[in-house]
Amino acid sequence: MSSIVAVLVAAALGYGGAQWLNSREGKIRRGPDGLPDLSAPAPRLNGKPNLSGLWQAERTPMSEFVRVLGPTIQPDLNDITKHVANVFWDVKPTELPLRPEAVALTEQRQKSGRDFQSAYCLPGGLPAATLVLNVKMIQSPDEIVVLHGSGDPARQIYIDGRTLPEHPEPSWMGTSAGHWQDDTLVVETTGFQERAWLDASGHPRSETMRITERFRRRDVGHMDLEMTFDDPKYYTKPFGFKTTLNLLPDGHMLEYVCMENQKFTELVPEVKEAP
Repeated sequence: MSSIVAVLVAAALGYGGAQWLNSREGKIRRGPDGLPDLSAPAPRLNGKPNLSGLWQAERTPMSEFVRVLGPTIQPDLNDITKHVANVFWDVKPTELPLRPEAVALTEQRQKSGRDFQSAYCLPGGLPAATLVLNVKMIQSPDEIVVLHGSGDPARQIYIDGRTLPEHPEPSWMGTSAGHWQDDTLVVETTGFQERAWLDASGHPRSETMRITERFRRRDVGHMDLEMTFDDPKYYTKPFGFKTTLNLLPDGHMLEYVCMENQKFTELVPEVKEAP
């Protein structure tokens, strides 16, 4: 629970205020009321869907957080999704694909009192970087750059035909290469810094973990995202989850500054589930 709170506090502290007030995205089709038509066909670039835009992962209902975590929780949970708290959120305990090494390391981290790495101004990594606050994707013919509202380092996803290097330098965000399967962008990422927890529950990853993301922009306002994790060192089989990214059509990425070792004298009062 303390790791989850740490993620939330770090996210809340670093985010800046409003910028470019009343600004409107000029390339989005709008109805007579001036509102963006989010169900319009997805824009294209060189014949493929253009994934550019400011996106936010679909939020987990507060009632679900309360059901699993209990009534005393942080209201900042609207800044993350359930899979930041636990990548196995939807998996039954009897079906967890954990090897003994993963169980031991996860339990050690939970008992140590250490928090998720973002509490120490270190990158959250994947999948947290995609699921906390928002992400901005900028697509060109040869690569896609992903900026993270959480302050994580930018990702460079090459879509120029190259494959992943055989021995990538370990990093917080990994090394990524993508290719198109019809209108779905498939991104493979590996070469991770092992210090990065997979989620706030402390599940581990190895340097050779391979994360596969499948992005499919359904229309202007909605993009399906499926993430699959494959790491034979710690897990008995691949696992993953699906979510939806929703476009923030007139939004802008705000400045994020991480401030380590903030001190708090009182936690937010108890939050009760709405009737």
